[in-house]
Amino acid sequence: MSEKSTIVRYSLSDIKAKRAHGEDQTRADAPEAESLGEEFWKQARVVMPRGKTSVHLRLDSDIVDWFKGQGRGHLTRMNAVLRAYVDAHRRGG
Repeated sequence: MSEKSTIVRYSLSDIKAKRAHGEDQTRADAPEAESLGEEFWKQARVVMPRGKTSVHLRLDSDIVDWFKGQGRGHLTRMNAVLRAYVDAHRRGG
C-alpha cells in the first residue's frame, strides 16, 4: 500500500489569491525572496533530498494508530522521529 501523494501544485495567480484570502501556508516569519539580496542568491545551493528505501516493517498497532491520528503524512512523521533518534545517537546523545 502506498500513501497518497501530498504534493500540490499552485500557479502564481492561485498563490496570490490564497494570500488575499488569508489562506497562505507560508510561515509568517519567512522572508520575501526579493528581500534576501543578491549575496544570498550567489551562495545559494540546490540540495537534493536523500534517497529513500522501501521496507516492510511490523509495528505495534497503537503506534501506527497514534501517528495516523495526527493526520496526513504519518509515514513522513515516523521517518522524522527515526531521523531525530539516529541524529541524536550519532552526536553521542
